[in-house]
Amino acid sequence: MRRRPPHLTRAWWNTPRLVRTLTALALTTVLAFAATTATVLTGARDGTDTIGHRSGPQAARAADLYFALNDMDAQAANLLLLGADPDYTALRRQTLETYEQRRAQADTDLQRAAEATAADPAGQRAVQTVLGELGHYEALVARSQLLTEQSHAPAGKPSAEALDAYRQATDLLRQQLLPAADQVTAANVATVEATHTERRDALADGRWWILATGLLALAVLAVLQRTLTLRFRRLLNLPLAAATLLVAAGLIAGLTLASHAADQLTVAKSNAYDSVIALNRARAVAYDMNADESRYLTDPARAAAYEQSFLDKSQTFARLDGATLTTYDDRLAKAAERHRADRTQVPFAGYLGTELGNITFGGEQDAAERLLTAYQQYQRDDRAMRALLHRGRLKDAVTFNTGLAAGQSNADFAALTAALDDVLAINQHAFEQAVADTDADLGATTATTGALVLAAVLALTLLGVRPRLREYR
Repeated sequence: MRRRPPHLTRAWWNTPRLVRTLTALALTTVLAFAATTATVLTGARDGTDTIGHRSGPQAARAADLYFALNDMDAQAANLLLLGADPDYTALRRQTLETYEQRRAQADTDLQRAAEATAADPAGQRAVQTVLGELGHYEALVARSQLLTEQSHAPAGKPSAEALDAYRQATDLLRQQLLPAADQVTAANVATVEATHTERRDALADGRWWILATGLLALAVLAVLQRTLTLRFRRLLNLPLAAATLLVAAGLIAGLTLASHAADQLTVAKSNAYDSVIALNRARAVAYDMNADESRYLTDPARAAAYEQSFLDKSQTFARLDGATLTTYDDRLAKAAERHRADRTQVPFAGYLGTELGNITFGGEQDAAERLLTAYQQYQRDDRAMRALLHRGRLKDAVTFNTGLAAGQSNADFAALTAALDDVLAINQHAFEQAVADTDADLGATTATTGALVLAAVLALTLLGVRPRLREYR
């Protein structure tokens, strides 16, 4: 039987005890590194889940509800404007079909919003407000349509009773339905903002923690390898070397995944999601602007208020401080010229300014430029419509406002909304792709691979040390 040297027997800090201590320290630091990496990446996955699968889509659906309600009212205003004039029979039928489509869309959005806000009392109250009042709104619109048909009202001249019913409907929409829908959007947008800030900061700190714990684990494994080399006169402990390489690979992978998650979080939130929400709201505002034109033609008593409302919404869409309806077109044209001369310059604010200042993805710049051009044309059409009315040509103004032929206002409005949808689709696709990439990076496959690598490192470390310790038995 091999006997231990006397100095090893007598010394408290002998080789076996040193190796065992270093082994325990190596296993501890490896586990700490693994736990840190898992915590950081799990937090990133949870943040992406909140932004990409819960609050982000919920905010978009709530914005879509806002849009559907706005367009319902726009179509209701158009129905009132067209009256019972036989010249508009086909257009009236098409307008009614659009109204019914938007009503179905609003019902679907409401159902999803109700499911999504089940754990949010404030959101639930907002959804219940819309649910409770939407039926009342629809009844008022139906009454307005019925009275219009019964009175055989000409275009642009509804009966007092039909106009009163529509006024009640549109006032209800503005005072209760739209604010409630916007509250649901705002709550989810706030959640996305808070989650993004928290996850961005956590990932920034987390990458340093991954680096620190990973380097510490590598350092301890290196010391253990060095100790075995010196004490046992062997050039290399292969299992321990393999464990060290796996930890190094895990460190590189952990840092890469954390950096990629941070990049995709920026793409999803700052580059794509912010534009998605701005464009969704811009779409709702655009349809409400279009409705203001019909209201302006239909309700002379409120014409000044609807004209101001149109200007206010125009400023929301593309803000030019101090512009009036008379000066807005020229101011917008000059701002657009400056922008086209240098696309990095966006000399106006509003939703369109936000989008043009946040160009990130392929094809987005050209699509946004088409949106700007279409918006300018639609604004010019509005002035032409008002000029027709001021010259006493009410029916011509109605035809120009509601017409879908080339050069008419609603045809140009369709071009505007198509351009809006194109830009929105680009950003929506980028948002979904960034979320999908993070899901793929931090999914079950990554977690399983990480667990297997950790088990292998622990097993290899023990396998490398155990034969050396057995020499002292």
